[in-house]
Amino acid sequence: MMPLVDPLTAVAFAVQQAVIIPDVIPANLKTPFTPEVLLVVRWPTEKEAMLGNTLTTSDTADEPAVSFTPMQSFAAATDIGYTLVMTDPDAPSRSDPKMGQWRHWVVTGLKAPALTALDTGDLSARVTRAATTPYYPPAPPRGTGPHRYVFLLYQEPSVDFIIPTHAHEYKSGSKDRAKWNVASFAEQYGLKLVGVNYVVVRGEE
Repeated sequence: MMPLVDPLTAVAFAVQQAVIIPDVIPANLKTPFTPEVLLVVRWPTEKEAMLGNTLTTSDTADEPAVSFTPMQSFAAATDIGYTLVMTDPDAPSRSDPKMGQWRHWVVTGLKAPALTALDTGDLSARVTRAATTPYYPPAPPRGTGPHRYVFLLYQEPSVDFIIPTHAHEYKSGSKDRAKWNVASFAEQYGLKLVGVNYVVVRGEE
């Protein structure tokens, strides 16, 4: 009989197996990534990110809803802000990622669900401001094989955290989104990675 694995351990194992560490999350042997929240990403099509399941461009065409469950004190977590990122390290392909990472989505100021969510069952994150980088759905080029679309949730360093209006992340043209690095972005703004999820979308053959 296989031993039971807690959900956060399963997340850590999955990102290792998918080589999201080190392709997206730096490999740091001193302080290895340890998830602190379960991150749920669900599209209007009712499709959901499940640590590497394969979806289609139709499944993921519209902006998804995000929810997360802090594993620490729920009451304390309600005031903390979070930044969500969606990035593709496999642009234009995993074998030739010369345009990666490709920045698909950046949202700051997300809040954990209110305490009343425990009664209502609605654990959707509270959105407090417009996206820094508007959602751009997966669109892997024809013949480029599977792409990993990685969602990363970061705890913000302060309650009043914002990204300055001159920041590169506000630029959303294709060339501006390419050759981005989420680890550098997080380091620049003092963001702490607390949750990860991902899906695979394959380019048409």
